[in-house]
Amino acid sequence: MRAHRGVALAVVAAATVAVGPAAAASQEMAPPRAADPVVVASQLNVPWAIAFLPDGSALFTERNTAKIRSIRDGQVADVQTVPDVAASGEGGLLGIAVSPKYAEDKSVFVYYTAQSDNRIAKLVLGEQPQPILTGIPKASIHNGGRIEFGPDGYLYAGAGDAGSTGNAQNPDSLGGKILRMTTDGKPAPDNPTPGSLVYSLGHRNVQGLTWDDSGRMYASEFGQNTWDELNLINPGGNYGWPECEGTCSDDRFVNPLRTWSTAEASPSGLGFYQGHLYMAGLRGQRLWQIPVNGDGTVGEPRGLWHETYGRLRAVAAAPGDALWVGTSNRDGRGDPAPDDDRILSVTGTP
Repeated sequence: MRAHRGVALAVVAAATVAVGPAAAASQEMAPPRAADPVVVASQLNVPWAIAFLPDGSALFTERNTAKIRSIRDGQVADVQTVPDVAASGEGGLLGIAVSPKYAEDKSVFVYYTAQSDNRIAKLVLGEQPQPILTGIPKASIHNGGRIEFGPDGYLYAGAGDAGSTGNAQNPDSLGGKILRMTTDGKPAPDNPTPGSLVYSLGHRNVQGLTWDDSGRMYASEFGQNTWDELNLINPGGNYGWPECEGTCSDDRFVNPLRTWSTAEASPSGLGFYQGHLYMAGLRGQRLWQIPVNGDGTVGEPRGLWHETYGRLRAVAAAPGDALWVGTSNRDGRGDPAPDDDRILSVTGTP
């Protein structure tokens, strides 16, 4: 049995609720007040992450093929293959993020598994990627991989513990952390520990990062056997892994906003859209809709599309007021339909 995690902030503690199987079952329903999702692209190979260019076209990564691909006017095209990607287990070509100054610098960033490590590289589309950060621990599992630009213009990365639980509490390891950096891969100047890339620690495997309209940061995190988590991220916060899984009473650690059983969630992508967080469930095979309150706490989650589209991994708010969601049924753990994998788009609050 694991220890339980304690409360660092009273407001977070007040919002911590476990979603049990009975409650979750009563909340699962088809999305109301919105059109059915539209298939944007199909017959893809594990679309791991989605990002948008200023012209509204999309870029997405395929984990196993190491391809960056685009969607423009409904047409899918290959952009380039990222070299030196070692795609095996949960590793491969993972996150993608577009520079907030893309009009000036034309820069795109990718997170991928190489032979010896996980790394982040900068590239101009069609050109050779240039690594800006290397040495993130890799393994067949828990490679993290999500990268996103925050409202502050810095690049954030979710780095998994690579199956070595000691990484998460080791301040000298890049594993089991959320990292915050400049576009050159250097620590952001006002990080919690000067000269360190570490923004928060004590994470098992973060694969979802997003911000609400007030600039608050949220992350989704895989648990081990019991509780998956949605966390409100505080600079310098310690989220307890491996001492804790889920909610507990050790005040050294920050409690999650919400927990789910691993069967209900196994969360990957996370996005903010129309006042809600949307969290993709892999094993849970559903999209969790989570209302965000004015103080950053969250309301009662609803499970959408349960077993309708299979395993869900990528979530991104798209230009033109839509939410895009990518499936992950060809990842070796799903049951792919003939047109999998797919990227779906829904408009309006599901």
